[in-house]
Amino acid sequence: MKPAPLRLNFVALCFALSLLILLARTLQAQTCQTSSDMDAATRTAITTAAQRYFDMAAKNDSASLKQNAIPSMASDFSGIESLLKERQPDLTGSQATVKNSFLLDNQQSDPNGRDEFYCGVFAKNGQTANSAAFYLSNLPPAKYAVVLLDGNSTKARTMFTEILQQMGTDWKLGGLYIKPAQIAGHDSEWFLNQARQYKSKGQMHNAWFYYLEARSLSSPLPFMSTLATDKLYDEAQTAQPTDLPAGGKTTDIMAGTTSYKLSAVFPEVVGTDLDLIVRYQSANVNNTNQAYQDNVAVMKAIVTKYPEVRDAFAAVVARAVDSTGRDYGTLLAMKDIK
Repeated sequence: MKPAPLRLNFVALCFALSLLILLARTLQAQTCQTSSDMDAATRTAITTAAQRYFDMAAKNDSASLKQNAIPSMASDFSGIESLLKERQPDLTGSQATVKNSFLLDNQQSDPNGRDEFYCGVFAKNGQTANSAAFYLSNLPPAKYAVVLLDGNSTKARTMFTEILQQMGTDWKLGGLYIKPAQIAGHDSEWFLNQARQYKSKGQMHNAWFYYLEARSLSSPLPFMSTLATDKLYDEAQTAQPTDLPAGGKTTDIMAGTTSYKLSAVFPEVVGTDLDLIVRYQSANVNNTNQAYQDNVAVMKAIVTKYPEVRDAFAAVVARAVDSTGRDYGTLLAMKDIK
């Protein structure tokens, strides 16, 4: 009867070893290198391609960008063309500086569809000054490069980020993200200071919205985190209101005798202004007259419930969204909401 425990221990040991091997394979399947980790030839090839694509974008040469895009992007390039057109005033005449680059090697996608890449050195408490993490979904197996560039012109500073995919010996354009680094001359640090001032005044909604904007301006990508964005996230949580929609849950707001379900409330740059976006559920947006009236009613209700936002935003944009995702939007300057 004594050999049984030894056999059980042996089985347990084999199982533990199998888990370690599986974990090792998983970790090896998705790796990331920072710019300093790459060999010189790879780093040069990536940055050269990125600079070339930036120059095309600055000249609004969408035809050449399309020719150098991966097939799935080239087959539907309208979104990139619209983005270039929207950002052209800031890009024209701008010069690019490569801030950083990362090489993401996705040898095997995660079976759960979550692809996570941890780049650089991490400390026991998380990220360090030179680390970064990328959180993606259903990424096809391939080698990718994330290149962060600053586009500087006499008019603006722009965060210009390219996702490149290696195809043969070439690095093709697989994604493009362009966003302003400042809003009306204000950067992430300014919005952070404003958030802290709002918080000290007890204006927690304004504080929360400005923390969100500070975090947005501190990172060029929505799926990238750094030490700076992690710190901002932690600080912002101390100001998050409980009466705003979050985590997929709606909140109700009364406008007269009508109750509306808010699905999202967040800041967003519209032109050169920072506006407050309010999305809410609507039974039908086909009736644009009714949707407009509902939008105005929701905007008035928001400003009535949170009067502090009058001093923090230039306008409110209400968007009625039906069950299919179609929406109808209305913008009103804050002075016109009465």
